[in-house]
Amino acid sequence: MRNDEQIWRLVDERREPYAALSDTVWGMPELCYDEHRSCAEHVAMLEREGFRITQNVADIPTAVMGEAGEDGPVIAILGEYDALPGLSQEAGIAEPKPMPGETRGHGCGHNLLGSASLLAAAAVKDWLKANNVKGRVRYYGCPAEEGGAAKGFMVRAGAFDDVDIAISWHPAAFSGVNEAVSLANTRIDFSFQGRAAHAASSPHLGRSALDAIELMNVGVNYMREHMPSDARIHYAYLDAGGIAPNVVQARTKVRYLIRARNLEELTGLVERVRKIADGAALMTETTVTTQVISAVSNLLGNTPLEQAMHANFERLGPPPFTAEDRAFAAEIQKTLRPEDISSAYRRQGLPPETGKALCDAIVPLGAKGAGMNGSTDVGDVSWKVPTVQARGATYAIGTPGHSWQVVAQGKTDAAHTGMVHVAKIMAGTAVDAILNPDLIAKAKADHHARTGGKPYQSPLPADAKPALGMSLAE
Repeated sequence: MRNDEQIWRLVDERREPYAALSDTVWGMPELCYDEHRSCAEHVAMLEREGFRITQNVADIPTAVMGEAGEDGPVIAILGEYDALPGLSQEAGIAEPKPMPGETRGHGCGHNLLGSASLLAAAAVKDWLKANNVKGRVRYYGCPAEEGGAAKGFMVRAGAFDDVDIAISWHPAAFSGVNEAVSLANTRIDFSFQGRAAHAASSPHLGRSALDAIELMNVGVNYMREHMPSDARIHYAYLDAGGIAPNVVQARTKVRYLIRARNLEELTGLVERVRKIADGAALMTETTVTTQVISAVSNLLGNTPLEQAMHANFERLGPPPFTAEDRAFAAEIQKTLRPEDISSAYRRQGLPPETGKALCDAIVPLGAKGAGMNGSTDVGDVSWKVPTVQARGATYAIGTPGHSWQVVAQGKTDAAHTGMVHVAKIMAGTAVDAILNPDLIAKAKADHHARTGGKPYQSPLPADAKPALGMSLAE
């Protein structure tokens, strides 16, 4: 039996318990740094599989690492399990229907993400033992990808210092190697302090913190014309100062999410936004303080690992979806706009097709799509060690990310099929690296060339800590 056939069989043998794990996590959608039950389910599975377990990685209660094997190269497989607010949805129906008493949902498919990654790690564990091969596989259960930058804190704490390569994936509409394009970002809270006063009888005595935020927002909006076209700036009021219009608002808080193509551009944008905040405080005679909540690096690609992963995709072929899978996906597509579907193809660099509900091919390696203007804390891992990511087809073509449609498809047979399929890809890539020291050496040489040999520098301020207890949405 060839190595790839053996590792695929080891993955297939575990389909049912890991499908159940993904459904369990789907059923308890927990937000950033609050994934205690989901993490506990992953810990329980690690225990059943016989991994050596380290909890509270980087002093984060919902971060866990499981290791198996001895000596040899260290292969990290990254998983996630956090959800999003405002996306409650009943599973398996093609219409919006929030679940009673629930406001959250797995609108980015992270219930599948963590389950497939742990499934891949478990299969590699058994392959190492069955073939008496030296090597270690680690599953990293990473919380708070949706805005919390947990992997950045884990990298900063040294959790990846002895890792040789890292492998991850993300649910998607298509199957193939993920193009290593994302935006670096940071989240900063700006808190303005003014002076309260009676808004009618003595407004001249007040200094409005709400005015300061509004002036800051106006200034940033004018700045948008004069920043790189692929940069992004978003904001949300956390505290608008109260509900009484007859009181001059003395305290307000706004959260800014600033994104740029790389850390150098991000640093420049952050400095400009800070100057605008200082100017708003000056104009209103208020004061402003800031707190960095999170920060992530842009993704760094790795050609040798991407080629190795694509070879696994070519050997395995596309996910074996059934006619029933395609029928339900077609029902989901009826809830979408034509531009949703055409945009999905454009992001992959593929010509649009009609009448296709689910992926039935592998995206060519190197296909240049529209890129991802989102962000991920996998970027920080990729600057620390050579990293490769897959895209695994688990939902209908055109499904928007962070939508009720993603949640509705999160427990379907198609989602489970796609999850198992991409677990085989990750496990096969890990086995290739373990058996081929030259692949790891080439991956490290590629990484060294891309980083200029400079050590990883965390974009997080030295005093920044994980925002435990805070719900942050990407």
